[in-house]
Amino acid sequence: MTFFLLLQSPTPAEVAASVPEKVPAILTLIYLGGFLLIVLVLLVSLFLNRRKSSTPTGAVPADLPKEVRRRLSSTSTNRGLRGLRWLFVMLALAILGFHFYWTHYAPESNEKFQELSYKDLRNRRLSESTLRGWLLDRSGKLENSLALYRRDSSGNITREYPMDQAFAHLFGSDRGDPGLERALFGIQSGALPEALEVVNGKSVEFKGNTDVRLTIDRDLQQAAVEQLKGKHGAVVVLNPQTGEVLALYSEPSYSLKEVEDESTWIRLEANQRDRPLVSRATGAYYIPGSTFKTVTMTAAFIAGFQDTEFTCSGGGYYAAPGANVIFDDGGAGEVHGRIGIHTAYEVSCNQYFAQMGVKLGAENLKRAAQLLGIGAYDTPAEALRGKKQPQIWNASTDAVKRALAPREATIVTGKQVSRYDLALIGYGQGYAGQMTTLQMALAAAAIGNMEGKLMKPRIEFDRAPEMFNQVITPQAAATMRGIMGLVTGGASGTARGVFAPVAAAGISTGGKTGTAQKVVPVYDPKTGEPKTRHRVEKDNRGNIIREYEETIMDEQNPRIDGWFLCIAPLERPQLAIAVIVEGGGYGSKSAAPIAAALVLKAKELGYFKGAVGPVSNQPGPRVTPRQPRRAATPRQ
Repeated sequence: MTFFLLLQSPTPAEVAASVPEKVPAILTLIYLGGFLLIVLVLLVSLFLNRRKSSTPTGAVPADLPKEVRRRLSSTSTNRGLRGLRWLFVMLALAILGFHFYWTHYAPESNEKFQELSYKDLRNRRLSESTLRGWLLDRSGKLENSLALYRRDSSGNITREYPMDQAFAHLFGSDRGDPGLERALFGIQSGALPEALEVVNGKSVEFKGNTDVRLTIDRDLQQAAVEQLKGKHGAVVVLNPQTGEVLALYSEPSYSLKEVEDESTWIRLEANQRDRPLVSRATGAYYIPGSTFKTVTMTAAFIAGFQDTEFTCSGGGYYAAPGANVIFDDGGAGEVHGRIGIHTAYEVSCNQYFAQMGVKLGAENLKRAAQLLGIGAYDTPAEALRGKKQPQIWNASTDAVKRALAPREATIVTGKQVSRYDLALIGYGQGYAGQMTTLQMALAAAAIGNMEGKLMKPRIEFDRAPEMFNQVITPQAAATMRGIMGLVTGGASGTARGVFAPVAAAGISTGGKTGTAQKVVPVYDPKTGEPKTRHRVEKDNRGNIIREYEETIMDEQNPRIDGWFLCIAPLERPQLAIAVIVEGGGYGSKSAAPIAAALVLKAKELGYFKGAVGPVSNQPGPRVTPRQPRRAATPRQ
């Protein structure tokens, strides 16, 4: 019993720093001191001799020309020696600067260093010498532990994960990018004492055995796992008022136990078709389709264009002479007439949001994107860099921020962007095709927040909420929540049928469907690797310029991804959800049912107590279409 209690609440311990680090630390100080002494002697020598003439007084006749005297003296030789001294000093300073960079700056700014830091033997020896803390879900109950220790029949203490695959992408393993396990319980380079501190007897305070309570709801996470079973996709669930991450899951996943074997890790890493090691919630890019209309609508409210009407006609919308015509999903047969933003969002009108994108222009789209955490770049090359975004997290340490950092969602808003490009961005195509699941959940969360704020996502339960940006006014947020409510509850809402059971349960919701086509490689069904064809380039004379392997893309059968964004309940949203299903088809048929099931599960878990009541956030006056023709409900 005493042993069990010890495992539950491990006592913080200190790792002695006197052995075996003390002797290497003394030698390091001796080496460094000698090195600096040589540099100092050289500098003093250069200073004392900088004005001293090296020409012997009686060795050269005084009546000779000055240039001849210089050549006959030792001045040129001394000058060369001084040059070598300065070169040595500069090289020494460069080496010191190199080490200073890797010691003090690389852990914060160098992504490659951060990825490989777990191989630091000092870190691994210290972290593995002490039991890590337990990871608890938001309930804080030991029976709901997500990572803990058990003693097997042989008496060995082993780390166990009751929901192994459900949290693999969050917790991470000892290989690849760091996850929460290494971030929370690993020894960071900055926590290790310097050589002088080691010699003076300072020890390392290892705080990695403190239990950590997460904001994740174990039951909601399991519901996400069940909903995505057999699919490729991701789910992100946030509390828009606080930024708490309630569930974050990517499918396919992997087993933390299995990847302890290196051959298994290599096999999973080589599987480019399923990419089980990649978190589709934070590390994969998707074309957002119509869900990006949420961002465009946000930009319209920020710019004051929310009352603008546009015409959706059978002839489509031409953004510029010679550009492709933009139709709605139903083609020329889908006509909505002259409509405002409420109807356009409800029926997911491409023509309306394409025209809104053009009216907003690059600067207004850029402003809204940046407020939501989306990077806006001048060129496509810059937008495709795929840099990480640790600053968006509310976390206790930089290590945790880096471990959870999503790839930055991006759009292009530079001077070369045309009217047609702006039109495509307006309804989630073209240069808006670099979104992550987490980013789209944040776009919904800004509207779900009662004050129109985007809160930083956080996963540590004891962290106080932090604001990322004030995106819109509280009044605009209330109106936009009502507009989102038309998608799930309006007469022509694209997710009305799917959310009928949710409405019957007394929960008012808002949402946005989305569908996007993406051309993907053809994969080998056995290995999971992309198929390639051999290409040979020749010049006009038939001489071979280069040979290379080209990935075969499935142009004829693009993958159709389904999206859904959701907030619930509308009165005071406690959930902001983003769902992506790769190859799922229309979002209303693939992603929306998953979101609906999660909302019902959240109700069962008691998330909506005190938050459900009469809907007060109804949208403003709606514009009635002036044309009588109207297509069937769009299948977005």
